[in-house]
Amino acid sequence: MKYKLLAIDMDGTLLNSNNEVSSRTRLALEKAKSKGVYVVLSTGRILKSAISYARTLELKNPIIACNGAVVVDENEKIIHKRPIEMELVEKIAKIAMERKIYYHFYDETKFYSYIKVDEILKFYSEGNGYFNIDIHIFDSISELKDKNTNIYKFLFVDNDKNKLNSFRKELESLGNVSISSSWNNNLEAMGLNVSKGTALEELCKKLNIDPKEVIAIGDSENDISMIRFAGLGVAMGNGNDDVKKNADYITDTNDNDGVAKVIEKFILE
Repeated sequence: MKYKLLAIDMDGTLLNSNNEVSSRTRLALEKAKSKGVYVVLSTGRILKSAISYARTLELKNPIIACNGAVVVDENEKIIHKRPIEMELVEKIAKIAMERKIYYHFYDETKFYSYIKVDEILKFYSEGNGYFNIDIHIFDSISELKDKNTNIYKFLFVDNDKNKLNSFRKELESLGNVSISSSWNNNLEAMGLNVSKGTALEELCKKLNIDPKEVIAIGDSENDISMIRFAGLGVAMGNGNDDVKKNADYITDTNDNDGVAKVIEKFILE
């Protein structure tokens, strides 16, 4: 099979534990590009961060960000967006506040939080590949409504797994929220039917690429939808068990060039 598009998650997949792209992986990406393969970053990260990495890697290809809530083309122009309706934003935030669960959310370039948490702010502003994201501490969500802010994704963080699981069930009961997770202490909420898989499907339609011609690589729950969609769904060796169960192939870990090995085996050989 000649693959035409490679969709790659970032954290835990493309990036190693130091939030770096290894030299072997960079070389494999370059060779895949030279064969005409679209190399698409597909991440839960804010769009600004994904664009920064794409520029560093000189990808000049479409990008899927915020778990599929926003997609840009090779010129960084938005071609698909599914922000969360503001009434739903207020409802979700209210539930999180009542349960005393920390949250923040994203638009295209800014990170919004109701409270300053030094550990969280340090994560986003110092290293971790987020390239000094603009952080806005708000007093009321109504001020964002007045500015017609596009909110693409909530991220909730709590180390109490039982508390998170209970919160997840309450969010799912709303009926118009897509829920996923990218780490064992977080939950992510987007608008209804928003996922990396649905965004990848839309992108493939625009590019006239058959799902069979797609490879998708990821490590977490939020990657499962695109792994299922792709002709070749790949789980990282460091991925969780649910991801591996849904994959066609399991590669090496992110610290052992797992992405490069997929490219070398299925695209370059």
